[in-house]
Amino acid sequence: MSASDIDPYTPHSGDDGYRAGRYDLALEYRVATNRLTASATITATAARALDRFTLDLHGLSVDGVTVDGVRARKYSNGTHKLTVTPAVPIEDGAEFTVAVRYRGTPKPLRSTWGSLGWEELADGVIVASQPIGAPSWFPCNDLPSDKATYRIQVTCESGYDVVANGTLVGREPTRAGTRWTFEVTEPMATYLATVQIGRYRTHRVRNAPVPTTLHHPADLQHAVRVDLGRVRDMLALFIDRFGPYPFPEYGVVITDDELEIPLEAHGLAVFGRNHVDGHHGSDRLIAHELAHQWFGNSLTVRRWQDIWLHEGFACYAEWIWAEEHDGVPADDSARAHRDRIARQPEDIVVADPGPAAMFDDRVYKRGALALHAVRRSIGDDRFFAGLRSLTTTFRHGTVEPSDVVASFASTAVPADTAAVRAIVDSWVGAAAVPTL
Repeated sequence: MSASDIDPYTPHSGDDGYRAGRYDLALEYRVATNRLTASATITATAARALDRFTLDLHGLSVDGVTVDGVRARKYSNGTHKLTVTPAVPIEDGAEFTVAVRYRGTPKPLRSTWGSLGWEELADGVIVASQPIGAPSWFPCNDLPSDKATYRIQVTCESGYDVVANGTLVGREPTRAGTRWTFEVTEPMATYLATVQIGRYRTHRVRNAPVPTTLHHPADLQHAVRVDLGRVRDMLALFIDRFGPYPFPEYGVVITDDELEIPLEAHGLAVFGRNHVDGHHGSDRLIAHELAHQWFGNSLTVRRWQDIWLHEGFACYAEWIWAEEHDGVPADDSARAHRDRIARQPEDIVVADPGPAAMFDDRVYKRGALALHAVRRSIGDDRFFAGLRSLTTTFRHGTVEPSDVVASFASTAVPADTAAVRAIVDSWVGAAAVPTL
């Protein structure tokens, strides 16, 4: 990791002195009182000699820190950072393990983008951290480029269901309630780590191309079965267009509360009860969040300014689904959105929108339009071959715009990187809205 990995959009997050390799999180949580007692063991590799290092942690009290099993010489727990001075400096390139015991009343982190992280529901918990909310519930190196494997263990009152990233490998009664253990074996960005707690019914989607599980309030069972019934078809379509599904399974949580927007996490998507109507009213959103499993969760941006690589692809997946299922050509979707954008102020550059505009709808739609323009230029066969090459080459890694351009250009004969780059730049590199 280099200094450039400290993201200018989130300059107070992360530490460029090391890379995390694994997080082992053990959480004991009481839903009734919103009290958390936890430990985190982080295995990391030093990028340079370290006489101290930091972890991002927000609003929680630290009871003790060890480094390689030895009590830290000093640690300082500020509002947003835990600074650790090990008993012995860590050598450049050395692997080390830091263990943190902490506790408190977790709450969302206030930010430019709203409240992020661990949040109480009416009867449960939702965790939605993009881009900087992960420190609301565990100490971490909170950079999208620093991906690691995880073990997430959550103990809470019996009667609640716990859903987290990865594969459920254990569920057992304890004196404190029920302990749920999940393993994430693919590298995952910190902002995608999640815990969802509620009183849910659970069932599997039949005949899905990958194991798919739905978690929902009991009274929504019929509506969920209807609205999520097309997930199997979406999975089949996206596997054909994007390449193999990148994780062992897919999960969907429907919270008992209403949510402003759906949320993606590594291997999961989260919707509110307001997104389920039993009449397929949220198919577009369901397709969007599913597509993030490839674009955002498996392939993750190195810098937040390139967020269009997540959202543009997910929006374009909506148009691909509408084309396949509803017979609406992607050309029609593209023209409609281009005309709508053209009526809005031309005051944003999608390739570098600035932190406040990261999630502006024009970033999403112009990113999708860039992809459609490339598709029209190189043709369907080469376009989708480029997508599949991209998701294979950078599976579980990080990507930059140049990687996407190179992937599409490589499918053309002869390869023409400059031509593809010019198309992409016309949509994301300038404020003016081009014509299709």
